[in-house]
Amino acid sequence: MNWEVNFKNPLLYALILVQMHLYTGLFITAHDAMHGTVSSNPKLNKLIGQLCTALYACFPFSSLYTKHHEHHQYVHTDKDPDYSEGNFFIWYLNFIKQYLSWWQVVLMASIFNLLKIWVPELNLFLFWVLPSLLSTIQLFYFGTWLPHHGEHANKHQSSSQRKNHILAFLTCYFFGYHFEHHDSPGTPWWRLWELKNS
Repeated sequence: MNWEVNFKNPLLYALILVQMHLYTGLFITAHDAMHGTVSSNPKLNKLIGQLCTALYACFPFSSLYTKHHEHHQYVHTDKDPDYSEGNFFIWYLNFIKQYLSWWQVVLMASIFNLLKIWVPELNLFLFWVLPSLLSTIQLFYFGTWLPHHGEHANKHQSSSQRKNHILAFLTCYFFGYHFEHHDSPGTPWWRLWELKNS
């Protein structure tokens, strides 16, 4: 976090993308905790889920848990908190509004200003704020928009990206295999590739 920023150094952009991918992984771990697959111990599972959602964006795990299970139960309907009509940007903004509250923004702004005591502001922005914001787009695009946009002739109202395990991992920790996730929500992210047939 105290690295001297040089915008001409290509490593800067690689590090931002790595941070983005790691933030996405943090949320995917919380997501797996919502399905009880992080630990067979329910208390530990919930603790890890809460830790991940707090580190991601000060989210309360219980609220995300409720909304995510509503998504699975009411997928692609008016009761689905992840579903929206309209283009990508309208859907994304509605998606963010569903999950982000004013007190989270205040808390994250307070943490940012506290961290500025020890970390240069530009570094905080480039290696914390920017990657976390980009990861919301990554999660939304590959984990919500692509799989649920449009109409689907299957019971889970979701599509699935083509079989390519490297691309599936890099884009969203195999959550592009979205039909497979809905068909087997108890399968953790690191085993979703095993369910992909074509």
